[in-house]
Amino acid sequence: MALPSKVKIVEVGPRDGLQNEKQNVPAATKIELIARLGAAGLKAIEATSFVSPKWVPQMADNAEVMAGITRLEGVAYPVLTPNMKGLEAAIAAGATEVAVFGAASEAFSQKNINCSVIESLERFRPLVDAAEEANVKVRGYVSCVLGCPYQGEVAPQSVADVAWALLEMGCYEISLGDTIGVGTPEKTKDMIEAVAKRVPLKKLAGHFHDTYGMAIANIYAALQSGVAVFDSSVAGLGGCPYAAGASGNVASEDVVYLLNGLGIQNGIDLTALAQTGAWISEKLGRSSNSRVARALLAK
Repeated sequence: MALPSKVKIVEVGPRDGLQNEKQNVPAATKIELIARLGAAGLKAIEATSFVSPKWVPQMADNAEVMAGITRLEGVAYPVLTPNMKGLEAAIAAGATEVAVFGAASEAFSQKNINCSVIESLERFRPLVDAAEEANVKVRGYVSCVLGCPYQGEVAPQSVADVAWALLEMGCYEISLGDTIGVGTPEKTKDMIEAVAKRVPLKKLAGHFHDTYGMAIANIYAALQSGVAVFDSSVAGLGGCPYAAGASGNVASEDVVYLLNGLGIQNGIDLTALAQTGAWISEKLGRSSNSRVARALLAK
């Protein structure tokens, strides 16, 4: 299959990237991060998460962040809403797009939310219905698509089943997440091929973690399979909580460098993005996890 001519990046740094930070990141810093990402050309920036502050204290300032961002025309600011209470709070805060999470792994679902995959999906149905009534778009995430920390291998057919269920209940796009970053290119292609039999390719996105250094290779494999939307995190923010000491999200700068090298349009200013990554990394007291950014900014 020919490579896509254009790719959309969904920037997850402000939410997925920061949610596990132990140090407090002020709302003003998050708001400025989102502004800088928008200025660099990102058209979808995951802003925050409406979850219980007991479970994710870093996102307790969600309403403040939503109130503080300047919304650029043509830019989406999705938020994560795991339940109806979260959805209601997100809508009250002005969210126009939300995301829900399902797992392709039975063991992961039981361990994380104490219910089966099917039960977890059924919980989302009224949420998706309520979002549609409120004219709020819903994106679906599927975790553990290429492996699970508890059960190991995950069958591509299981991923396809969950992706189809999310599509069928009303999600406009399904993001396929290699949550622990164990995927390899051929397994990535096999998984996408299985899912694409149930869900149109144009409705699929890839979300790859870089635990074993395979994220960019897997993204290239996904591009070859026809996927044209990818989630990534500026400066590679966000550790992987299921793999001790491992890096988490693939760095947005590295993805953009790959796309530029392949001649794929993405609309992002790589230098501005790398500078944004360096800025937030400095705020967090560390260096950027993006190899591309480190190389660019060393020049």
